[in-house]
Amino acid sequence: MGLLRLPEPFDFELSTERFRAFGPDLANLWVDRALHRVVGRRELRIEAASGGVRVEPLDTETRPVARKLVGAEFDLDAFYAWARKDAVLRRLAKALAGFRPPLAPDPFETLVTSITAQQVSLHSAFAIRSRLIQRFGRRVGEAYAFPTAKRLRRASPAELLALGFSGRKAEYVLGLAKEPIDLDALASLHDEEVKARLVSVRGLGEWTADWFLARHLARPRAWPAGDLGLRKAVEAFYPGAGDIRAFGERFEPFQNLSAHYLLTGLRVVGP
Repeated sequence: MGLLRLPEPFDFELSTERFRAFGPDLANLWVDRALHRVVGRRELRIEAASGGVRVEPLDTETRPVARKLVGAEFDLDAFYAWARKDAVLRRLAKALAGFRPPLAPDPFETLVTSITAQQVSLHSAFAIRSRLIQRFGRRVGEAYAFPTAKRLRRASPAELLALGFSGRKAEYVLGLAKEPIDLDALASLHDEEVKARLVSVRGLGEWTADWFLARHLARPRAWPAGDLGLRKAVEAFYPGAGDIRAFGERFEPFQNLSAHYLLTGLRVVGP
């Protein structure tokens, strides 16, 4: 078991809260105070440790995944220094000190998850996602590997309907699985180029593209203005905020971290 070091402050329980808040996530499973995920053919286990997290196994294959799951890409020091200028974020930064938003390691999984969550509650989305994982994924230890595009290309619309997908969402997921797009290559593009490429795919709109930038690529200025949860959080903390996308300019250049702190703050701290 190796130590993945993270800058202080770091709060492991708070940073993994999302994996427990809306029901079990079989691909990122919380068991015995540790996070479990399948990487390749092995089970990855991440638990709290002094100075960072303990990761088993920790090597060149698992390290990038572990770093994503604990939000290691975010610069909290710079964000906290900047947040002192805003009364709301100053309070949330103190209350949520050490919260590193978890990132989604796999781009295909990120997009399928977003399709699943379109216009339903996150509790419903997590339940449908877990049924999809259990039906088409591969179990290794405690967790399941998220189904690959290759595996889902062999699925039928009826199979997805039986898991709770709407007919339209089933079409979107199966269409995405067959889409000849190099999702890994999107990481080399600018934000607007990423969004343009994603929204050209049937079933992927601006909301999905914004969350891809935020939760997979960790882009600092990603601001999912179309997200109902974010809209509620902004309105709760900043009454009379008005247009949410325009209001995002207030958080330049930390829109992504601001969005995560507002969403988690509303759920954990309250306005």
